[in-house]
Amino acid sequence: MGAQNVMIKGTKDGFILKLNDQCGYDVLKEELIDKLSVQYKAPADGQAVKARIEVGNRYLTEAQQEEIRQIVHQQKSLLVDEIHSDVLTKAESDQLVREKEMSSMTGIVRSGQVIEVEGDFLLIGDVNPGGMIMAGGNIYILGTLRGIAHAGCYGKQEAVIVASQMIPAQLRIASKLNRAPDHDDETHEMECAYIDDSNQIVVDRLQVLRKIRPSMTKFEGGR
Repeated sequence: MGAQNVMIKGTKDGFILKLNDQCGYDVLKEELIDKLSVQYKAPADGQAVKARIEVGNRYLTEAQQEEIRQIVHQQKSLLVDEIHSDVLTKAESDQLVREKEMSSMTGIVRSGQVIEVEGDFLLIGDVNPGGMIMAGGNIYILGTLRGIAHAGCYGKQEAVIVASQMIPAQLRIASKLNRAPDHDDETHEMECAYIDDSNQIVVDRLQVLRKIRPSMTKFEGGR
């Protein structure tokens, strides 16, 4: 008996359809139709059931993805929640590279000025009231933050904001917002802002980063 090109697995959230990435697309499509017609039984109550499709190292064009969706949709009550591929397009790969890059600037971000980058951002200088920094990654300010800083602005909740002096008009990380830190007095200790376990932005000493974001520490050795 030949290898199965389509495997159907039930989960508490619906179904996972694992499609072989080594066979031809037409062969895969025919087996998917056969397997769904024989193995899948729609729920008696008619409620919609989610299906996640995993295609491994197979690249599907938009037309092929739509065709797969339509095959699955022909089964009543079965809806495609996601088609997941391990293959990255060049555009996706380039985007990942840009998001990991560090951009830097020396100077002052003045009122009305907006700095936006796709990755991390390092500012050697101050952010004045009315100035704004937006970064897809982390924001590091070797100076005073009095304006607005928005880290993880494309949805990265693990992003952090670091400043020598944290006196912001507003802090944002991903979709979370904090109008000001917990204290209003100026401090000479570097601080960081991050989203904690309660899904809120908190401001704390810089030293906590080593514990809450251990992946940010690349250096090994030392005493």
